[in-house]
Formats: sequence, C-alpha cells, structure tokens
Amino acid sequence: MKKRPLIHATVLAAAALAWAPPSLAQDFPPRKPVTLVVGFAAGGAADAAARLIAKKLAENTGQSVVVDNKGGAGGNIAHQFVANAPADGTVLLLGSVGPLTIAPHLMKLAYDPFKDLAPVSGGVNFPNVLVVHKGAGAKTLAEFVQLSKKKPGSVDFASTGAGSASHLAGELFNQRAGIDMTHVPYKGGAPALQDVLGGRVTSYFAAPPTALPYVEAGTLVPLATTGLSRPAYLPNIPTVAESGYPGFEALNWYAFVAPGKTPVPLLERWNQEIVKALNDAGVKEALLKHGLTPQPTTRAELAAFIRKESTQWATIIRERKLTAE
Repeated sequence: MKKRPLIHATVLAAAALAWAPPSLAQDFPPRKPVTLVVGFAAGGAADAAARLIAKKLAENTGQSVVVDNKGGAGGNIAHQFVANAPADGTVLLLGSVGPLTIAPHLMKLAYDPFKDLAPVSGGVNFPNVLVVHKGAGAKTLAEFVQLSKKKPGSVDFASTGAGSASHLAGELFNQRAGIDMTHVPYKGGAPALQDVLGGRVTSYFAAPPTALPYVEAGTLVPLATTGLSRPAYLPNIPTVAESGYPGFEALNWYAFVAPGKTPVPLLERWNQEIVKALNDAGVKEALLKHGLTPQPTTRAELAAFIRKESTQWATIIRERKLTAE
C-alpha cells in the first residue's frame, strides 16, 4: 500500500512527458535530417562556410546536416523561406548582413528579421578591401580621398548591387570622408571586378579572395581594408580606421539564425553546437584559408550585433537618400 503513491506519481510523470509541448519534449539533435539554408549559390564564401560547418555539426551531433542553396534577391529568398519554415530545430539559416540589416531599410519585405528569425550564433566575417585600378593615380587612402575631392563626381565605385555590403561600405566611406563617389551597381562581383580591372570604374570594395590575385599581379592597388583590425592574411594593408577614420567598420558577415518561433531550448542547444564547431581547430584553419574569420557568439551577443548593424545602415541609407533602384 505504501508504494501506490510512488507508482501513481510515476505514471503521472510519464503521462505529462508524453503530452509535453514540443519545447520540452523535443529531442536533440532532431530525429530527422537538419537543413542548413544558404542564400547564395554554391561556390561562394557563404557556401564554403556553410559546408565546412555543416560537416562538423553532423560529426558532432550524429545527425545529417544538409546544405540547401536558395540563391536570389540578394539572399532575401532564403531568409523568407526560413522565416516560414517549421520551428522545430530542423531548419537553420546562414543569414547575412544584407537581408538582416540593410534590405529592411530599403524595401518592403515579406518577413521581419527581428520577429520572424531568431538569433542562434555568429558565424564568420571578413572585411572588404578597397582596391583601385593601377592607373587611378592613388596609392594610399589619403591620395584617393584627395583625388575624390579635387575632381568631385569623377571618382566612382563598383558594387555587387544596390543595397549590397560593398555598396553600403562605399556609402559609409562617402559619409566619413566627406566625398561623393558615384555608385556603379553590378549584378555580381565578377562583372564589377572586370570593369575596375579595365579602368572603366575607379574603385571597388571587393571581397579579398576575389581581389588578391590581381593585387599580387600588380593590376589592382589595395588602399585599405574595412574591418577594425587587419586580417591575418592581409597584414600589410592598413585599415580604413587606422588611415584617419577611427571606428570605421563595414564587414561582410554571416550568422546562424532559425525560424522565429523555434523554442528557446533548441536555440540554445544549436548555439552550443555551432560554437563548438567554430572553435574546432580544423574548422578554424579551413575557414581562415578561405579568408573567413570564425565569429562564435552567444545568442544575446548576436542579437545586439544585428541591431547595431541595422541602426548603422539605417542611418547611412537615410542620410545618403539611398533606394533599392
């Protein structure tokens, strides 16, 4: 008779677990394959980072992690897809600076990055490098600014499209340097780079892996990088910040987010796994070879970073009167 309450309590506990909401009963890792969505085509920086990290996540969790490339609209298609995806821990997104912090201030989106997507962890980042054609007449950032001020409107800069990270880097520099370079948008990095190489456009805030072969060949002149510190693979190129513009920072970055209604316990578990993967020595080495710096964070740190970036780009977009055209 004395054992009945214990048996009764055990049965009740089992029943409660069986009927527990998904946030409590969900196993980790999820019982079905996990999809890591990337908003850009295979072969680029985002795809390389996603595949390296997905492989380590799969090894560590024992669950399949499949990379799904959903390119188009500057990454917005992938972000909208994940905003509407099942919030059960089986879908993650390697989100990017444009759709998360720039596009919301330029156009009407079908998702709200602050409500429909939940921060999980920082991923990777890399600065742009401001390069000019060898015949541009500038070998330092100071000479470039002087050239821009001497002939207003004659100096232009290429970008990978209106509202892209390379576009906003140029506009931020316009503001900080008090110059007015003309923006020349392209549909991608390859055509932008070709026109700078051909001398048809003066400058370009380029991704380092794209520009470095031409810098080494002497056909492009590197003036400065756009991070707060020099990346390890570009030790001899000064930053914009140390070249007279303290605090200047315009990074390309990718961070892990999930559908907005994903239960917090699942978000925390994925944070732990992603941070573990990013801190793995082999993963770090492989990412750095691609010019990507690992940037693991807590969920709160990522949320604060995204809001800071959003505020900065909203100000630039408003002051420069930028549009998505």
